[in-house]
Amino acid sequence: MLKSLERYFEFHRLGTNWRTETLAGVTTFLTMAYIVLVNPAILSQTGMPLPAVTAATCLSAAFGSILMGVVARYPLALAPGMGLNAYFTYTVCLKMHLPWQTALGAVFLSGCVFLLLTAFGIRQLILKSIPQELYAAVACGIGLFIAFIGLTKAGIVVADPATFVRLGNVNDPSTALAFLGLGVMVVLEIWKVKGSILIGVLTVTAAAWALKLVHWTPAQGGVSSLTATAFKLDIPGALHVGLLEIVFVFFFVDLFDNLGTLVAVTKRAGLLAQDHSIPRLNRILFTDAVATVAGSLTGTSTVTSYVESTAGVAAGGRSGVTAIVTGLLFLVAMVAAPFVGMVPGAATAPALILVGSLMLTTVTEIRWTEPLVAVPAFLTLILIPLTYSIANGLGFGIIAWAVLHIAAGKLAKKDWLLYLLAALFLVRFIYLSAN
Repeated sequence: MLKSLERYFEFHRLGTNWRTETLAGVTTFLTMAYIVLVNPAILSQTGMPLPAVTAATCLSAAFGSILMGVVARYPLALAPGMGLNAYFTYTVCLKMHLPWQTALGAVFLSGCVFLLLTAFGIRQLILKSIPQELYAAVACGIGLFIAFIGLTKAGIVVADPATFVRLGNVNDPSTALAFLGLGVMVVLEIWKVKGSILIGVLTVTAAAWALKLVHWTPAQGGVSSLTATAFKLDIPGALHVGLLEIVFVFFFVDLFDNLGTLVAVTKRAGLLAQDHSIPRLNRILFTDAVATVAGSLTGTSTVTSYVESTAGVAAGGRSGVTAIVTGLLFLVAMVAAPFVGMVPGAATAPALILVGSLMLTTVTEIRWTEPLVAVPAFLTLILIPLTYSIANGLGFGIIAWAVLHIAAGKLAKKDWLLYLLAALFLVRFIYLSAN
């Protein structure tokens, strides 16, 4: 039985084993477990019951991650997306005064649009239309993005009203522990110790508890609480013509966040084919779309691939088993929701900083001496962390690429889809600025 599973998940070709994949799955879960607390806190402001959203968050993450592992066989974990949950709550429900049931209907419809576009091969065409240099820039930008998240979670970088950001209090015990964790992880990486990131996370967690630095508030949840949100979505309400813009935003942001994360993780794991294509791409895209539809049915906002998957990849994860382990842990989290917050941010922050630094290797793939390439790549790379959005960074990069190539007289008919994407991104930015 185990041998058959190893053949299915291609352990020999990928150079991996059960121990490595399990450790990688645990590492991914630990770096993204915060979503079990954060997503319900955001969505509950719409009037959705907190215990039900907590359970829906765990269930949708478990379903999406396990499906990705089994069907697509990639170490990509899924969960309700940050940013999209904020749009769901603050724009759709609170600003536009729409009930959360209608917003869930819009999420459902966006997932159906995903399924249709994937079935007709349109998402695949979009992926192929984006220049390879921009993909390298996306990987670097995401590296900076998650490193920035790690630095803020560690308290190393903090907000400042005058300069936007500044150095935090390095004497703070939690910040000091984050530095300790980063040091442990890097030293273990140098020594080629398997599970270096997980060991670092557990070391800091133990130290934080010993020093009484963990302020743990039990979460609410449980399978039975799902009945308050499951299948409560209002699809007829979402089909109202005035809600088409909401469906479009859910669709558009998830599309490019997902594609950016997908490229970053596969490049980091060395899973791209020789022609830079992504094997089993259809399965990945179908899984993402099905997970969004399933998430809306359970009672949560758009489900998407998580950039924290790169932490598991850095820990050695190469196959779908990594995603399956992460998904199983989310199932455990649904049953044991009160214990989810036991790992402090100071423990997971160093993992994000380390992984972010390791993702900058693709910067050498960009032709920095060629302005036609360098400027769009730089805009992509820098605006992902500065706008806190993968889609925004990629959007500016695509627009810059199209405009500069038109100005240089290098407009090519074969790149028609790229120029269409640039126009759509431009319309999106204008729309968002006007609302």
